[in-house]
Amino acid sequence: MKRLLLASAVLSAMAFAGSARAQSPFDLSQPPVGKQAGTVMIRVRAIGVIPLDASSSVSGIGGHISTTAQAAPEIDGSYFLTDNIAVELIAATTRHSLSATGTGVGKVDVGSTWVLPPTLTLQYHFMPAQRISPYVGAGINASFFYGTRAAGPTVTHLSVNDSWGPAIQAGVDYNFSGHWFANIDVKQIFLNTAAHVSAGAIHIKAKDSLDPLVIGAGLGYRF
Repeated sequence: MKRLLLASAVLSAMAFAGSARAQSPFDLSQPPVGKQAGTVMIRVRAIGVIPLDASSSVSGIGGHISTTAQAAPEIDGSYFLTDNIAVELIAATTRHSLSATGTGVGKVDVGSTWVLPPTLTLQYHFMPAQRISPYVGAGINASFFYGTRAAGPTVTHLSVNDSWGPAIQAGVDYNFSGHWFANIDVKQIFLNTAAHVSAGAIHIKAKDSLDPLVIGAGLGYRF
C-alpha cells in the first residue's frame, strides 16, 4: 500500500509539473487568444517621460523653462468595446526638476514637482486576432501637479497649474503566448501650463508648452 501511495504521489507530481509547463506564459506553443469584444487587458510598462518644452517664456527676466526627463513604472487598463475598438486609461506619476535658462541672470534652478497625468484614449486595434496587432489612439490628458518644492534659497515659492490637453498614441501588441502580450507604446501629450515663482519680493510667471513624449514597453495580460 505504501508503495502504491508513493507511486501515485510521484505520478501526480509529474502530472502537475507537466501541466505547469504547459501553462507557462513563455510556452510559445500556446495559441494566441487575440483581442475580443467585452474583454479587459491589463498592462505594466516601464516608461520614459520626455518633456519637449516646445515653447516657453519667463516674465521679467526673460529666458526659457527647461524640464528634466524621467523614467517610471506605469499601469494601464483597456476595455474592448468591439474586437477592434478599445478605451484605455493609464496611471503613472513622475518627478521633474525645473530651471530657467537664458535669463538675464543666467540659469536659475526653480525647483521640482510631481505630476499625475491620467490619460484616457479611444483606440483602434488592427488585426485583433493575430499575434501582432498594432493600434492607434487619441484622447484627453489631465495633469495634476503636487509635491511642488521651490529650489531655495533664492527661489522661495513655486506652484504649477494643473492642466488639460489632447493626447495621441501608437503602439503594437505581440500576443506571444496564450493570454500574454508584449507591448510597445508611444504617446504624445499636448500640455500647456504655467508656473508661479517668487524670489523674495519678486514674482515671476512662466508659461511652458511641456508637450511630453511618453515612450513605454512592457507586458500585458488579457482576461
